[in-house]
Amino acid sequence: MVLPPGGREGGRHNRHRGADQWLYVVSGVGSVTINGRSHGVRAGSVVLIERGDAHEVHNTGRRALKTFNVYVPPAYDHSGNERPAGRS
Repeated sequence: MVLPPGGREGGRHNRHRGADQWLYVVSGVGSVTINGRSHGVRAGSVVLIERGDAHEVHNTGRRALKTFNVYVPPAYDHSGNERPAGRS
């Protein structure tokens, strides 16, 4: 994911029903808000957003915030549509 300066992704209604999201910050600085609690991030930071957590990523820097995201299990199909929640 690449966010321009001041860019945001997500919000209080952004949740992944059936997958955890691992977010690794490749470059830039920003904040990740999970369930209303904000955490500063920078290059090298790793954040776990657990399934069902409301979350938002915000670029607070002057350059692009670049992240690499892994969803376990996969959260989206090949068309970019969210997959239904998995079964335990």
